[in-house]
Amino acid sequence: MDAVTGNAYAKVNLGLDIVGIREDGYHLVKMVMQTVELHDVLSFRKNGGTEVVLRISDKSTLPDLADVPTDGRNLIVKAAERMRQRYGITEGVDITLEKHIPMAAGMAGGSTDCAAALRGMAGLFGLPCTEEELAEIGVSLGADVPYCLVGGTALSEGIGEVLTPLSPMPCCGMIVVKPDFGASTKEVYGAYDSLDPAGIEHPDIDGMVRALGKGDISGVLKRLGNVLEDVTAGLHPEIHRIEELLIECGAVTAIMTGSGPTVFGILPEGQDAAAKVEMKNRAEAFLKEEGIAAAVYMTRVYDPQEVADET
Repeated sequence: MDAVTGNAYAKVNLGLDIVGIREDGYHLVKMVMQTVELHDVLSFRKNGGTEVVLRISDKSTLPDLADVPTDGRNLIVKAAERMRQRYGITEGVDITLEKHIPMAAGMAGGSTDCAAALRGMAGLFGLPCTEEELAEIGVSLGADVPYCLVGGTALSEGIGEVLTPLSPMPCCGMIVVKPDFGASTKEVYGAYDSLDPAGIEHPDIDGMVRALGKGDISGVLKRLGNVLEDVTAGLHPEIHRIEELLIECGAVTAIMTGSGPTVFGILPEGQDAAAKVEMKNRAEAFLKEEGIAAAVYMTRVYDPQEVADET
């Protein structure tokens, strides 16, 4: 095969808890991860040379992509090179990234691109690698990469690499707000470590897992929780205000994903396309009135298994 194309889907955390810390400083987590339809597109083509060449597509919708590294610092290039080393590939590859997932957003944009690169290289060269082998390579590049390889609804434990598939999240729409400011993951976790453990409110991850097993979306939504949210909001108070604005716009509830700063709201059931456009416009207007510079996206739960079953 001379060329392949694949999608790299973003994720949100329906629940995120920290349950410990290893001696090497890595935090032990317990998270419910969920794939959403917002995605990047990666294209791979053999180039007849010996190098991996990454380019950013002019179809990308994010601003300020000129500063995105396209050399060995990029996880996509690292993944491609790791696959070449592992399977003895000497032929070069041209990779084109069409970027739509906001960066530094807590939505695993880099990790999901990395996962797509592993799959793309396997498909391009017809490699007989198993899911376990790809996950083994992936975790060496990032803790979220093994999850991004499979997607769907999953319980993530350890440092993020121990995955248990869960009953799928009932399909629902989401409105996502990515503020222009960033949130340093290192700074957020450092601030969390300085908290008094007795004062930390932990989300009910086990209860969420049970609710998912019953297909009880109301049970899932009332258990949405992120142990890092108050920490990040302490550094960036706009996060709580964004949540309030999304609920004022009609979202059922809203929460921060990952270490932030992105916030997503769950849409009411049965909204048609016109209602979603109206909600997006209202959110953008409210954010502007508040002086919060941010990008707004509409997406929904994505279940890769459901898509596979249909095909």
